[in-house]
Amino acid sequence: MSERLQKFLANLGLGSRRQIETWIRERRLTVNGTPAKLGDQVDGTETIRLDGKAVAPASRPWRRRVLAYYKPVGEVTSRHDPEGRPTVFQHLPPLKEGRWIAVGRLDITTQGLLLLTNDGELANRLMHPSSQIEREYAVRVLGEVGPAVLQRLREGVELEDGPARFDTIVDAGGSGANHWYHVILREGRTREVRRLWEGQGVLVSRLLRVRYGSVSLRRGLHPGKWDELDDIQIAALLQAVGMAVKVAPGPAAATRKRLSSSSRRRSG
Repeated sequence: MSERLQKFLANLGLGSRRQIETWIRERRLTVNGTPAKLGDQVDGTETIRLDGKAVAPASRPWRRRVLAYYKPVGEVTSRHDPEGRPTVFQHLPPLKEGRWIAVGRLDITTQGLLLLTNDGELANRLMHPSSQIEREYAVRVLGEVGPAVLQRLREGVELEDGPARFDTIVDAGGSGANHWYHVILREGRTREVRRLWEGQGVLVSRLLRVRYGSVSLRRGLHPGKWDELDDIQIAALLQAVGMAVKVAPGPAAATRKRLSSSSRRRSG
């Protein structure tokens, strides 16, 4: 059964579909010696090369993996940084096939939950606006915010790249000049949370992503460390974006306990 080249390679963990489409436009991919085109269909029997290097399906059964990484302030969500700053990819476990793909980005001054996976199709769907995946942030602002400002942020305000809003805003209290709010939105535009607040004249002094879809940042996980999601957690993500869920044999509870325990040992 054939499928589009970018989907085929994304499923091998080579990159996200968007990234692979860029490689096709840049003529970095060839299929049977011919430069690949958008819309090309493959079935795995072809000779596919990226920058002249053969890309082959994994020689053993491929396993979908997802990490919940606690990104600290000061790291960039890029594979290579021209300024030499540390990147999130420096702390991840090695993969024998494919590579880790970040599900969206967090800017250098934002910390918290960043999902990474070796499944390009899953990464693409989790990031795509049509999936409407919730992102929850804890936001610390300078001073308490008036009800009129909160109402505008719920109803929607105009940013330079279009209207934006928070689905929910929950007052989380605070002391002194600092006040905390928990906000939820379903987009991943650049610095959108900060821009929404700052557009209303509110200074954000700290920003922490605490949840992405069904995955929450584990209490006790330290910045720069990661948890590996178990089968049940990955199934919830697949279900949320309309991908097929294959149930592994054996007691689900035992599988979850074993994988969760293993991930904590490796991330600690």
